[in-house]
Amino acid sequence: MDYANNILETIGNTPLVKLNKLTAELPCLVLAKYETFNPGNSVKDRMALQMVEDAEAAGLLKPGGTIIEGTSGNTGMGLALAAVVKGYRMICVISDKQSKEKVDILKAVGSEVYVCPTDVAPDDSQSYYSTARRLSEEIPNSWYVNQYDNPSNTKAHYLSTGPEIWEQTDGKVTHFVVGVGTGGTVSGVGGYLKEQNPNIKVWGIDTYGSVFKKYHETGIFDENEIYPYVTEGIGEDILPKNVNFDIIDGFTKVTDKDAAVYTQRLAKEEGMFLGNSAGAAIKGLLQLKEHFTKDDVVVVLFHDHGSRYVGKMFNDDWMREKGYIE
Repeated sequence: MDYANNILETIGNTPLVKLNKLTAELPCLVLAKYETFNPGNSVKDRMALQMVEDAEAAGLLKPGGTIIEGTSGNTGMGLALAAVVKGYRMICVISDKQSKEKVDILKAVGSEVYVCPTDVAPDDSQSYYSTARRLSEEIPNSWYVNQYDNPSNTKAHYLSTGPEIWEQTDGKVTHFVVGVGTGGTVSGVGGYLKEQNPNIKVWGIDTYGSVFKKYHETGIFDENEIYPYVTEGIGEDILPKNVNFDIIDGFTKVTDKDAAVYTQRLAKEEGMFLGNSAGAAIKGLLQLKEHFTKDDVVVVLFHDHGSRYVGKMFNDDWMREKGYIE
């Protein structure tokens, strides 16, 4: 009989799916690494499990312990699944710009959720970074995950996502395109792929209001680049240790409006019901058109599922309110 012993064993081995209509103007083959097939419906299941298992092995996470993490929702979901199966208490700290669906989904799998204001500095006592850290200091037998600086984040993608893409493309992948947030996916996948073929180009998708693109190009952390933005799951107002800028060949920035509009278009034109960062990723890929030739095989990673955004990017009233559609 062929079965998994628990839901965590179903993480990984997600399909590659060809894009057709939205990429018709491009000369190359575009394949989506479709991460919503993970049990928590996002790429973050991979690193969540890796971080938990590495913390257990290091003695940082002990039986009956509490897992605490600041999350935009998807890492929290992956950690929550691990907590359910392994018997831990789960506390997620989330910013108030995240969709209501994300908060509800985290509660549905048994997590306690703290919601913090978005529009504060990272080191402000109310920020979700500071709140998660403070809770870990106050709660006995707890472990603060810190996905931004935790090396197991990058390790998960170096060990699983990167090798899967290499094998699924038969080593023919020429470009990897992905939204950058914590940096684990771009650094782990990009690092693995460049070890196999140093000529592979790695492109990061950034958003306006984030520091990544300018920092990559100038080495300057410019606080004037930082302002609130709507796009979820990519961009940062900090420099996570998991972002290996040496592996990334370049960034392109996508507007909130384009990310939202292309999230809808993926659903309506490709049948791909995906999250907000997928809209940003596909628009960013189209902005990079001049970098591709007819012989290229471009892999774009789609992070999470559209069900997390039905009250936002898939709600026309919300889209009109934001001025994204007429």
